[in-house]
Amino acid sequence: MYDWPELRGETDARWAAMRDDLHRWGIDAPAHLTRCNGDMPAISGGIRDGLGNIIAPDPANLPPDELDLAVLWRHPGLLVAETCWGPMELGLGSHVTVIGQTDYDGIAGGSGALYSSVIVARRGEGQPVPPAADGSARLLAKFLRGRRLAFNERQSLSGYLALERDLEAMGTGIAIFAETVQTGAHRASIRAVAEGLADVAAIDCKSWALAQRFEPAAKALHAVGWTARRKGLPLIRSIALRISPSVTAA
Repeated sequence: MYDWPELRGETDARWAAMRDDLHRWGIDAPAHLTRCNGDMPAISGGIRDGLGNIIAPDPANLPPDELDLAVLWRHPGLLVAETCWGPMELGLGSHVTVIGQTDYDGIAGGSGALYSSVIVARRGEGQPVPPAADGSARLLAKFLRGRRLAFNERQSLSGYLALERDLEAMGTGIAIFAETVQTGAHRASIRAVAEGLADVAAIDCKSWALAQRFEPAAKALHAVGWTARRKGLPLIRSIALRISPSVTAA
């Protein structure tokens, strides 16, 4: 989920170390990370759950250069991946085992396993808002009303659901926005706001920290609000894999 191109060398190095540890523990691990549908092993007839129901298509039938995360997360050979609690709540959780949690210490808006989403807008629009020390939501409905919201996916906790839930707790909801624009990725949402295709976006705090390092469009934006802190991205593996709990703990 945080596999930005600028960090892939570091990500691959971490995977190489993890892979070597897994091999020492007698666990078969792939040489390289899966970054496209073509990297996933084919599953003839489609991916099925324990009852034999098809829950995802055969990766071999998908565009090989794209990456369908919903299929990857349901693949019976999935050894480890980051996912989002939005899809977990909406059905993915019954097909995977949670084996870890992303750490957000040292990131504005994060604390340990908890993260929040920053609401970004173009500089000169709205007042800068820091995250609340107690992790509560800081949203100004008066500023958000009538604006266009860019979001990555409707199932995304950080990009859509957290904002929706916090607005509902304030007695309003996503209908406060004049328009919603689905972009497919946090980075694309940042660009959409910077380019004037939308007015605001909810970006998880770690993605925002990465954008401030690597995404030129982020320089045109600033934080005008924050969602409440919630549990951040979990690490998962397929429920079909049987691995000793002692290995997971290690």
